[in-house]
Amino acid sequence: MINNTFFVIIKAMLESKTFQMALEMVRKGLQQEGGDLEVVEFKEGVLYVRLKGRCKGCLMAGMTMKTWVEKIFREAVSEIREVREL
Repeated sequence: MINNTFFVIIKAMLESKTFQMALEMVRKGLQQEGGDLEVVEFKEGVLYVRLKGRCKGCLMAGMTMKTWVEKIFREAVSEIREVREL
């Protein structure tokens, strides 16, 4: 059983200035190409996101996720080990 402290820590991480700056950077980059990103969940070191707009179904989405999106989030927040698309 996970106690409320765990959820408070996760909430604080997702609301942190560093995370919000990384999210803004990623979203602005994707929006320039007609896409966007929505954070869905953070669980066991994995940040789950949903791609939107032109990013959804794009052939380059997988590469963008691993080489750019994941890199930015991992460098900004040490608790994030991986970013996965839902």
